[in-house]
Amino acid sequence: MDTSNILVNTQSSIKIILDKIIYFDPFKIQDDSHDADIIFITHDHYDHMDNESINKIKKDTTIIVAPKSMEETIKRVEANDYVFLNPNEETSVLGIEIKNVRAYNNDKPFHPRNNDWLGYIISYNGITYYVAGDTDKTVDNETVKCDIALVPIGGHYTMDANEAALLIKSINPKVAIPTHYGSIIGNREDADVFKNNLSDTNIEVVIKL
Repeated sequence: MDTSNILVNTQSSIKIILDKIIYFDPFKIQDDSHDADIIFITHDHYDHMDNESINKIKKDTTIIVAPKSMEETIKRVEANDYVFLNPNEETSVLGIEIKNVRAYNNDKPFHPRNNDWLGYIISYNGITYYVAGDTDKTVDNETVKCDIALVPIGGHYTMDANEAALLIKSINPKVAIPTHYGSIIGNREDADVFKNNLSDTNIEVVIKL
C-alpha cells in the first residue's frame, strides 16, 4: 500500500496529504507552509500541541479537531473553526470521516484515561488511517480497524516497541508506521525491534523517522 502521502516529522508530528492537507500533533515544524486544512490534536503535552508549529501551518480556513476536554486550551489558538470530540464520537470534516478512541496509559501516570485524550481514525477514499496518540495497548484501542496504523514505540511515556507490535498484531492493519521515538525518547533501534517483531506477519512496516 502506498504511504508516500504520509510524512512523519518529529515525535508524533504527522502530515497526511489527501485532497485536503491534514496534520496531527504538529511539533518542531520548520517551514511556514500555511497549508493545513485540518489540524488534529491528541492531547496538550508540549510535544503534541506546539503553538509555534500550529501557527506555521494554519491558514484562514484551518479547522482544528481536538478532545472536548481540551476545549478551553484549544480556543486560545485562533482558527477558522473547531471540532471538539468526546471519546468514541464520530463526525465528518471537509469530507474526511472521523472516529476516535481513547489514548491513555494503563499503569503509568503520564496519560490518565479520565483525561479523555484521543487517538483518531480517519477514512477517505476507502483508506482508513489510525493515529494512536500517546497510549499503551489498551482494551479501547486493540479493536481498532484500519488500513494504516501510526503508533508510538518510544517507551516510558507510551508503549514500547514490543507492546506496540502486540497492538499491531491485534488490529492487523495492512501497514504499520512507528512514531514517537528519536527525539525526546527512543531511537532507531526501537523501530528495528518493532519491525522485527512483526516479521512473522503479512503487515508491512514502513519506517519514516
